[in-house]
Amino acid sequence: MKILYVTTVSMTMGFFPEHIKMLLGEGHSVEIATNCEQPLPEIYKTLGCKSYDIRFSRSPFSKCNLIAYKQLKGLVEKEHYDIVHCHTPNAAMITRLACRNVRKQGTKVFYTAHGFHFFKGAPLKNWLMYYPIEKICAHLTDVLITINHEDFELAKKKMHAKKVCYVPGVGIDLSKIQSVECDRAEVRKSMGVPEDCILLLSIGELNVNKNHQVVVKALARLNNTNVHYAIAGLGDQKDNLLNQAKNLGVESQFHLLGYRTDALKLYKAADVFVFPSFREGLSVSMMEAVASGKAVICSKIRGNVDLVEDGVGGLHFVPNDVDGLIQNLKNTIDDSAKIAQMGDANKEKIKMFSLKNVLGMMKEIYNA
Repeated sequence: MKILYVTTVSMTMGFFPEHIKMLLGEGHSVEIATNCEQPLPEIYKTLGCKSYDIRFSRSPFSKCNLIAYKQLKGLVEKEHYDIVHCHTPNAAMITRLACRNVRKQGTKVFYTAHGFHFFKGAPLKNWLMYYPIEKICAHLTDVLITINHEDFELAKKKMHAKKVCYVPGVGIDLSKIQSVECDRAEVRKSMGVPEDCILLLSIGELNVNKNHQVVVKALARLNNTNVHYAIAGLGDQKDNLLNQAKNLGVESQFHLLGYRTDALKLYKAADVFVFPSFREGLSVSMMEAVASGKAVICSKIRGNVDLVEDGVGGLHFVPNDVDGLIQNLKNTIDDSAKIAQMGDANKEKIKMFSLKNVLGMMKEIYNA
């Protein structure tokens, strides 16, 4: 089969090298259409995948999307793909509209929704803007793939795609993660945290959605100078978080690590992974933390609840509930046996999210 992968921006393709390798290994040819303002990951040159620079914009209101629609429509009508597989909301909307004619000629359109923008507790504007678009475009979709159970149940009831599937994420390489060796003292030294402290860790972009500020508030009210909180990531909330920590008197316990290439070692050096986001589809960093055998304290939202069972692999809290987070921390951080037990439970739970399992499910969907 001849397959076209479509994403809004090129960096999203960083999640799919193993998927592409699987398709190539099955004898299919794979091409890529995305905004190449930033270069594609080098792996795709090695794999020999032809790429097309389509001027998608992340903003649904950008005029660039009209250009992208024309570019993509011309491409799919010229190249006669068997399957066009789109990801990310803007590219997915444009792709499904651009493929209306070629679907009549036998091309199948797949869409992997990596977390609908409308969900339980989402702002009304998200439902008003994104829900009608997804509902309409579902009629132009042969296979709609969801990666968490909340989206799957909603899609089955409300989205009239020809077929709706559940696949637990993009897959995670368990052997790579669990074979990582870490000199805990050395890694902690590189992070600037005391060797013997209780270390809470978050990994992710410093933005409002990631909700790191609630952890800083909890850290201040916890009133335990032996507890430190570190975040690896970049983003526009850096100064706000630093100012918040200073104003609350916990700047010496709060560590912004910036961009790190040794995330897998950071998990091993931490005691508890904290993930307080307002919205996620299925977080890769949280999957990595679970695979690393960390106890997890996370917001009670879709995706997170798929990965970590409350009271088993960690504890849940409502994203804005500082008191709930503090109580979860108190119930966890001083009990090393509980932390270890939760970590062991997570290492068992993560097996269903393994790369091997996910690629097997994707192979069945492509060959159906």
